[in-house]
Amino acid sequence: MCATEATREVEPSTVDVLAIAAHRDDVEQTCGGTLLRMASRGLRTAILDLTQGEAGTRGTAEDRAREADEAARILGVTWRQALDMPDGAIANTLENRIKIVRVLRQVRPRVVILPYWQARHPDHAIVATLGYEACFLSGLAKAPAVRPTAPSARAVAEAGETEASPHRPFKIVYASLYADVRPSFVVDITPFIEQRHQALMAYRSAARFLCRRKRFASAPLRRLAIMGSWRGCATASRLCKEKWGWWTT
Repeated sequence: MCATEATREVEPSTVDVLAIAAHRDDVEQTCGGTLLRMASRGLRTAILDLTQGEAGTRGTAEDRAREADEAARILGVTWRQALDMPDGAIANTLENRIKIVRVLRQVRPRVVILPYWQARHPDHAIVATLGYEACFLSGLAKAPAVRPTAPSARAVAEAGETEASPHRPFKIVYASLYADVRPSFVVDITPFIEQRHQALMAYRSAARFLCRRKRFASAPLRRLAIMGSWRGCATASRLCKEKWGWWTT
């Protein structure tokens, strides 16, 4: 298996928005409020975490799995899964692209949210490119490496798995909380700021330590307030168009 059991599972079908991130809790910080807003409008949202959190300073991968499940419930996502890429050492390899392609072809998102490509953590920066290239590969009907019968894909294909049809997301956007970038647009999350905070606090193994650091606890809210001021609302998530232009299917 290249993935853990999904913490929130639905029958494979189209989702409207899929957020892809390196670590459990990244989505909650960068676009959790956006997912809450989308869910409130009746859109189906999903999260794909690429690692399981085994390199986290506090807590274990098992802790992160339980915490991610609780956070997903708070965010109202319909599907969440974690792959098995190494925490702290994600690489943009064909094998890893294929792992993401399999998910993209399963849940078939219309919009994909990726981490912004300027990031302090190397995993975050790599996922921006890795996710983009996986989205492109997912749309290639004749890409031999994607087919489970291809030699380069056998290591990540499950026995008996049938090939899903190609799928390329309609749009890709990038979410950033820390990069010094002026966004292409912001999303007003004022009505959902408390739920967003609850989703973050679901990561109890880390939250107990972080809450003692008042600067850490208040800084994200200050950033959200600054973003909101650009739109005239109290708080907002910032999103950027992907730098290579929009895709259409």
